[in-house]
Amino acid sequence: MTGAPVQAETVLKNGKVWCGLGLPVVSAVALWGGRVLATGSDAELAPLIGPDTEVIDLNGRLATPGLNDAHMHLIPYGTAMAEVDLRPVTVPTLAGLLASLSDRSASLPKGDWVIGRGYDHFKLDVGRHPFREELDEACPDHPVYIVRTDGHLAVANSLALKIAGITEDTPSPQGGLIEKQNGRLTGLLAETGREPVMQVLPENSVETLVQSIERGGADLLSRGITSCMEAAVGIRDGWTEMLAYQKAHREGRLPLRVYGVLMGDKGRTIMEQAGAAGMVSGGGDDMFRIGPVKIFTDGSAGGRTAAMTKPYLGGDEDDLGLLCLDDDELNAMVADGHRKGYRFAIHAIGDAAIEKVLNAFELALAEVPDPDRRHRIEHCGWLRPDQMERMKAMHVLPASQPAFLYYFGDLYLTLIEKERVEASHPMRTWIDAGLHPSASTDCPVVEIDPFANLYTMVTRKTENGTQIGTEHILTMEEALNAYTYESAYASHEEKIKGRLVPGQLGDVAVFDTDLLTCTVEDILTTRCDMALLGGRVVYQRDGAA
Repeated sequence: MTGAPVQAETVLKNGKVWCGLGLPVVSAVALWGGRVLATGSDAELAPLIGPDTEVIDLNGRLATPGLNDAHMHLIPYGTAMAEVDLRPVTVPTLAGLLASLSDRSASLPKGDWVIGRGYDHFKLDVGRHPFREELDEACPDHPVYIVRTDGHLAVANSLALKIAGITEDTPSPQGGLIEKQNGRLTGLLAETGREPVMQVLPENSVETLVQSIERGGADLLSRGITSCMEAAVGIRDGWTEMLAYQKAHREGRLPLRVYGVLMGDKGRTIMEQAGAAGMVSGGGDDMFRIGPVKIFTDGSAGGRTAAMTKPYLGGDEDDLGLLCLDDDELNAMVADGHRKGYRFAIHAIGDAAIEKVLNAFELALAEVPDPDRRHRIEHCGWLRPDQMERMKAMHVLPASQPAFLYYFGDLYLTLIEKERVEASHPMRTWIDAGLHPSASTDCPVVEIDPFANLYTMVTRKTENGTQIGTEHILTMEEALNAYTYESAYASHEEKIKGRLVPGQLGDVAVFDTDLLTCTVEDILTTRCDMALLGGRVVYQRDGAA
């Protein structure tokens, strides 16, 4: 530590400090200048404690690098906190869902939108999506738009459909669905079929979106998450979302570190503005960094819209999901962005969509070789072994959500053959292949809670206890590594964060449970006691020691 200051600004001691996979577990960590100064035993770090050092007694608790959710939607999450909460844990019945919407409409002027998020028709007592007529009855004087938990399907009432210009003569667009039964609109919209309604939703102001960032970010810190990838800046409010991030950063209102993905989809893109502003992947600073370009190629497995090469159970031979782009469109978009230096994070869940993404990456990399571009496939849940080999050859990273198995695994078993479900989200195989799989939630698609994610990685169990694909079980250290170092690797930031080693950012999470030794069931009830960002305490749980 030649030339280092003799006094740390903060020292956490008398605990169990997990510094990273393969590194020694120590009892103390010293922070200075927003970074890790040293790690070691209490005695080894004692000389760094001076009269002005803040000393935090861990009282035996576990401290780790701050967690990093490698794929979630911070603005939509913070926004959803102010919308009608329709998650199954809140409203498990259709009657309850409709009552929640009606209650919200009663507090709004006639004509104002009622927007809800998080329902799951498989978990509703009626086992189906709500119909538009039911939404009409609940909110006769308000346009209503409710989004399924996966974010790929939604239901609109008659007034919302009218405002969007959707009639019973409106055809389903490419890569989408405007559902009709007996020639009449049901209100169900999937994928690109949602876009006419999304285009007429009320526009949020920059300040409103900053408040969403603050609201969502504060909740992430309370879980020990100090970094995240905002998986689609511009997905709902266009360039206004980037302006919100800039304002939050400029005014010191950005609660945690964000890797911001640029929305570059065919129908929803901010790439023209980003290019004019000189934004290229990797630009920015340690608090807000410009990430890859986001494109959607299919939907979700739970919504039967992930594009597969084998049909879903219970359907006909054409029940293969939805593809949002044709080959020429996707190839051209990827080639253009790749030439300009952008990384890509392409949404592809089913093996048919993954195939098209890999083809596009191969063409782009053949034209402009770059072995460390680290293009990503977001979700990447249902790939084949031959596709994994192609990913390895191109160093394409899977950005998976193990928590999907926890929340949706039992549903998957009703939609897809058991052996395919067991082979999905293959974290063990990815690790063995050197593909650096990260861990994330895709929140608000599922809960932001990292502990369900960790639990599933080390058990491969669903929330109902069903065990799926035990050959992919990880150790807890491997699971934590996916949530820290590998998430940093996925954003080209592994040299500055993801481990507690001298010189890296002083982002630390402290938990009330020793995740390294506790029973697997205790993982689910773990709480974050404290979070530090850049060596500064930014969250402390009430009542924590």
